[in-house]
Amino acid sequence: MLVRILASAAAGVLLFLSFPPRTLWFLAPVAIALVVLTLTLPGRDGRTPGLRAGALLGAVFGLGFFLPLLPWIGEYVGPVPWIALSVAESVFLALFGVLVVLVARLPFATLWIAAAWSATEWLRSTVPFGGFPWGRLAFGQSESVLLPIAAVGGAPLLSFAVALIGTALAAVVTAAPGRSRRSAGRRRTVAVGLIVVIAVPAVGLALRPTLAGPTDGDRTVVVAAIQGSVPRLGLDFNAQRRQVLDNHVRETLRLADEVDAGRSPRPDVVVWPENASDVDPTRDRTAGDEISAASVRIGAPILVGAVLANADGTSTNSVLVWDGAAGPGERHDKKIVQPFGEYLPYRSFFRLFSSYADSAGNFVPGSGDGVVHLPDAGASGEADAVALAVGVATCYEVAFDRAPAEAVAAGAQILAVPTNNATFGDTEMTYQQLAMSRVRAVEHSRTVVVAATSGVSAIVAPDGTVTSRTALFDADHLVATVGVRSTLTPATTWGARVEALLVIVGAAAAVVGAVRTVRRRREPGPGPNKND
Repeated sequence: MLVRILASAAAGVLLFLSFPPRTLWFLAPVAIALVVLTLTLPGRDGRTPGLRAGALLGAVFGLGFFLPLLPWIGEYVGPVPWIALSVAESVFLALFGVLVVLVARLPFATLWIAAAWSATEWLRSTVPFGGFPWGRLAFGQSESVLLPIAAVGGAPLLSFAVALIGTALAAVVTAAPGRSRRSAGRRRTVAVGLIVVIAVPAVGLALRPTLAGPTDGDRTVVVAAIQGSVPRLGLDFNAQRRQVLDNHVRETLRLADEVDAGRSPRPDVVVWPENASDVDPTRDRTAGDEISAASVRIGAPILVGAVLANADGTSTNSVLVWDGAAGPGERHDKKIVQPFGEYLPYRSFFRLFSSYADSAGNFVPGSGDGVVHLPDAGASGEADAVALAVGVATCYEVAFDRAPAEAVAAGAQILAVPTNNATFGDTEMTYQQLAMSRVRAVEHSRTVVVAATSGVSAIVAPDGTVTSRTALFDADHLVATVGVRSTLTPATTWGARVEALLVIVGAAAAVVGAVRTVRRRREPGPGPNKND
């Protein structure tokens, strides 16, 4: 058992190492293979781990993964929230360990184990408090040959593909021991496993040429992302709220100077980050005038990330279309707000554990489809310019499949991800989030404009490549000519159904496995594992 525990922890660390900013994506299926082997290989006594052991090994695997993946959670609030979240997420991988034990003896177990992983990912992306999708296998594959699979079935199918390769590797190892004679069944298992290991990446490579390039589409527009940076990092990054706004105005004016000098094309839309104006510009006239002046100077509407104060004392995290002449227009109110950050459930309870409990916001979720429309957007200066539909997924929302999917299904032609990473300092969080935007670009075949307060901002092409990016903590801007697209990918149309199918398959296999386990217990003779 000690060897199994150490191997499970090592598998979790391998999975962590497969995530950005590293480009070791190929370690993910190896990690899945290793943890499946710890859960399924018989020991010296011929027994395989039972249900309780499966839960333990799955939890250890989870801790080995989440503890190094999520330290940015506690960057400025101490280790308690980071450790608590890592433990909570590991509970779901404990469930995965139980599911593997249940389905491992079924025919075609390789498939059922991969589906069990999909079911586990869906569950932890859903509950509690709306779920926490961070660390899905798909989000570690932004540099992978498997990435194009996201265009077919979205992030759920991409995660399943990674898990399937891992379970196939485990099956090959299990069925190919060092023996002089192998049964036909073992040879068949090895052959099928190797076919899966080779065929799934081959599918990804075959799909690569079908992905759209940076300027492919119905027409082109010029987009700009502004990164104004912040006076200081941490939870009090916005203590000088006016300074944060002034920084983004100043960087926009600097871009306007470059446009006037002919060094940059005039953008059709300018994207500011989340929290670019924590001063409510709809109530504060000075802030509104600053934004209007910047829009007039750049000659384009600005998507302004702003905190809006509500009459009941709550706040709304919004992105407003701000036109210099007309002022604020359509807006997207963030629909998926972050628990324990933008709001705190059970505040009086959690106040007992952390003095930072009262630092959590009092934000309320918005509604709508995530699409805002910008009038007269086209290749700059064209007489036939038409409206541009922009899908907005603000920061945390990009981790959830439904946010960009709903926007694209509702007509979004490009995607914008305004984000504020200043509260997480110089950590891997910003690179993990950028990887999500790359997956979303492929998933929906849309250009994604990432605008971050302190970095990293980026322009991501529909094929997932980052065409330009900023550095952390620099005041900077990006400008690019990008394609505007209206066609829908299979993932946009069917992604949620694909995930539902995988979850149903995984759950059904677990039920069958549970029934068979109960029947084995009732049979006379040698019983099942004593820890079942």
